[in-house]
Amino acid sequence: MSEDNKPDETQQANKAGTERAVKVVWDDSRMQMNYANVCNVSSTKEEFNLLFGTNQSWTSSQQSIRIALSNRIILNPHAAKRLAKLLSTAVEQYEEKMGEIALETGSPQPSIDDNHKH
Repeated sequence: MSEDNKPDETQQANKAGTERAVKVVWDDSRMQMNYANVCNVSSTKEEFNLLFGTNQSWTSSQQSIRIALSNRIILNPHAAKRLAKLLSTAVEQYEEKMGEIALETGSPQPSIDDNHKH
C-alpha cells in the first residue's frame, strides 16, 4: 500500500492543558493476517497474554477439544484496558446495526486463566 493510500486518523491529545492534533499513520507493510475463532486470556501482574487459535474439533460430542494456536499477543495492563474498551465499543456499535450477538450455550468456552503461565 502506498503512503498516499494508507489510512490515517487524527486524535486529540491533551498535554499540560493544551490541545494538539496528532496524526496516526497505520503502517501495514509487515502486517500478517490469521483467522481465529477461539481466544483465551491469561495474566500476570505485569502483562496480559491473549492466545488466538482455531477450534480443530469436528463435533461437540468429543471428549476433548483441540485448539490450534496461531498467535500470542502480550499487552501491558494499560494497553489491555484500552483494548477492552475499544472492543466493548465496537461490539455495541455492531449490535446497534446488526442485532444482538447471541453467545453459544452448552459448548465449552475458554475462560480467563490466571494459572496458565507462558
